[in-house]
Amino acid sequence: MTARIYKPTKNAMQSGQGRSKEWLLEHEPASAREIDPLMGWTSSSDTQSQIHLRFETKEDAIAYATRHGIPFAVQEPQVRKMRKKAYADNFKFGRKTAWTH
Repeated sequence: MTARIYKPTKNAMQSGQGRSKEWLLEHEPASAREIDPLMGWTSSSDTQSQIHLRFETKEDAIAYATRHGIPFAVQEPQVRKMRKKAYADNFKFGRKTAWTH
């Protein structure tokens, strides 16, 4: 059972970068989830998949995993490309496409 060390992406309801600077260590599920035939709930006997550990840096997460003998895989985050835009650019002279309503 391996663990995954990654930086979580921001949720669709977030506009800022809150809680996206920390690294997360999650165990991958060892067994598949089972569906209860009576109620339709899903369950699993694997308790390790419920644990999510947060760390300040990637090195702290790696050190924790090696210290406890947990095999891990590190996923590097994708770099976000920021383009500077201004509302006034919609109306500037010499646009490639004409502005319409």
